[in-house]
Amino acid sequence: MKDEKGNLFSVRSLVFMALFAAIICVAAPYSIPVGPIPVTLATFAIYLTGTILGAKRGMISVIVYILLGAVGLPVFSNFAGGFQKLLGVTGGYIIGYIPLVLIVGIFADMKTKKHWTMIIGMILGTVALYAFGTAWFMIMTGTDLVSALGSCVIPFLPGDGIKIACVTAIALPLKSKLNNAMFGTLQNVGNKPKQS
Repeated sequence: MKDEKGNLFSVRSLVFMALFAAIICVAAPYSIPVGPIPVTLATFAIYLTGTILGAKRGMISVIVYILLGAVGLPVFSNFAGGFQKLLGVTGGYIIGYIPLVLIVGIFADMKTKKHWTMIIGMILGTVALYAFGTAWFMIMTGTDLVSALGSCVIPFLPGDGIKIACVTAIALPLKSKLNNAMFGTLQNVGNKPKQS
């Protein structure tokens, strides 16, 4: 399979997807309890993964992270692991990381390479994450929408805003350097060198 940046499963590409899956695994377990849903660094790591790797590679990295947690590695919040975590009240947010990274990556893959496109992508991805996770939380707990928003969304908005600002500040220069390492000249595919 190939995408706009060359071979999706080249050795270098696989190394970087594994690297970002590992970054998520390291960041996500650290959490601060805020009611039933903890504050974690997972969204920060996933914002970064989507902006750097793009939609396809970012989604693969996140799926690898989720699978590692599902088989029992302690990579979910509070160093939890196991398939039962996906079926718990926070499971919708874990699965919601997939549309989050996909939307962030789609906007990051745009040709504009502007900060505002990344910001819009992270905001829309966060909306998708909240929608999926909160709906699952409501189903699992029988909580009404207003109460669920008060427990699962509103307390996290300031922190997510800070995470988005931080990723926006570092993503473009970091992406440029890592893309050169990951894809070489393939990042400019479509721009054929001029014939002398």
